[in-house]
Amino acid sequence: MLMIVTYDVSTETRAGRKRLRRVAKVCESVGQRVQKSVFECQVNQMQFEDLERRLLAEIDDTVDNLRFYRITEPVNLRVTEYGKFRATDFDAPLLA
Repeated sequence: MLMIVTYDVSTETRAGRKRLRRVAKVCESVGQRVQKSVFECQVNQMQFEDLERRLLAEIDDTVDNLRFYRITEPVNLRVTEYGKFRATDFDAPLLA
């Protein structure tokens, strides 16, 4: 499944800035960054549950925000891209 992960981590304190880096690293380990705090992740249910658990362990839910969006099939009817960045097509051949 294609999952969109978004977060807003409060960076007013040093601890918040550290949390932001840790949250980004967790997301980078699973998906691709499409905007500063937005990641696309192609995961199965077990991978999603692991990602969710790891992110919930990092955020402070009293000041931070974390959202998951499950994109249903067919993806090409649900996602439209404009601008320079082009997301990786996870279903396409690795070599063109």
